[in-house]
Amino acid sequence: MKLFETIRNIWKIEDLRSRILTTLGFIMIYRLGSFVVLPGIDPNQLTALADQTSSGVLGLLNMFSGGAFANASIMALGIMPYISASIVIQLMGIAVPYFQRLQREGESGRRKINQITRYLTVVILLFQAPGYIANLYVQLPESAFVTTGWSFTITSTIILTAGSMFVMWLGERITDKGIGNGISLIIMIGIIAMLPFSLFAEFVSRVEEGGGLVMLLIEFVFLFFVFKGAILLVQGTRRVPVQYAKRIVGNKQYGGVRQYIPLKVNAAGVMPIIFAQAIMFIPIVFAGYVDSDAATGFAATFGNFTGFWYNFVFATLIILFTYFYTAVTINPTQMAEDMKRNGGFIPGVKPGKKTAEFLDSVMSKITLPGSFCLAFIAILPAFAMLAGVDQNFAQFFGGTSLLILVGVVLDTLQQIESHLLMRHYDGLLKTGRIKGRSGGGGAVL
Repeated sequence: MKLFETIRNIWKIEDLRSRILTTLGFIMIYRLGSFVVLPGIDPNQLTALADQTSSGVLGLLNMFSGGAFANASIMALGIMPYISASIVIQLMGIAVPYFQRLQREGESGRRKINQITRYLTVVILLFQAPGYIANLYVQLPESAFVTTGWSFTITSTIILTAGSMFVMWLGERITDKGIGNGISLIIMIGIIAMLPFSLFAEFVSRVEEGGGLVMLLIEFVFLFFVFKGAILLVQGTRRVPVQYAKRIVGNKQYGGVRQYIPLKVNAAGVMPIIFAQAIMFIPIVFAGYVDSDAATGFAATFGNFTGFWYNFVFATLIILFTYFYTAVTINPTQMAEDMKRNGGFIPGVKPGKKTAEFLDSVMSKITLPGSFCLAFIAILPAFAMLAGVDQNFAQFFGGTSLLILVGVVLDTLQQIESHLLMRHYDGLLKTGRIKGRSGGGGAVL
């Protein structure tokens, strides 16, 4: 069978084998760390914390941490503070001249930006960790704490900060020494870790209902089509829509085949989803991780996962971040210069500035439907929950969880396939290519 042959080929490539084993090792360390409870807390009395994270936005936050949030783990705050810091730094790269200069300095500038991002992550953690500890005081019984007071708060804050920084370090090591993007993989592993429990809970609830198995079958059929749609959306498209294609074909032909400019409907990949979700966590964090049922006002509005304003703001942020990331990953001026240097052109459009303006116009037009589709899939779990699906299982009916899962898997498989093809082995599919996001959607943290 081709699958076993491919696995044998992967195992034959020493560098690829080493990278995969290294990645699995780091992931195992991360998963073990998510079960290490903060010193001074009785792990047998975390039931109230688990109940708090069973629904609402906190349930999604717990999913991203792989259950570490509900376990009162040393890694409870997960990787989201680092992502929040990355958002701030990337936005500052637009408005602050200093960061703009760093972006133009190449590798040295990138290292400085990464260092600043780490420092900002520590600052964010020093604010979030006391809030998480205050939430533990509210949710857990007094008998759950071996020690209390300032000594427990200070030591736990240091441990939580160190735990999240360790998770960030694991992600960076996976990126450097392993396969795939480490930060994205860590988020994906947390999501996958919650899938079996969510599936089992939904199965039990449907069995207990009369005719529930039929409804479960319908859910799986719907989930299949949403999954296929997510794959197509994350992959984007290798060619622009038909109405633009004839105008964008250059005069160059390679092997008798006309070459299309690889503009994509979704050039930003899943990054708009990750960034928008990180921002949506901010209100509930500053409200002290309160349960959405007990919250009032602003916190209640943005703690209600199925509420109109939560989903409206979430969808709007995704659309905005899609345009932002497309502008970051696709440089029409550079593309126009490359075409001019290689002797290519767009029929009816002058080379240089006019070509750059034309490409920018095309990208703006095709990014709009892509951003709306991305936003729609992201808020599908809210509709699934309104239809009676359990929240944890509803997260896989589209939403942040599914899109991140699809995007990260495609990127990782594409890297594995690149190693195989580079050494003249067959790819992972009979077609020989996995259509990942290398054409522009590969922007990662």
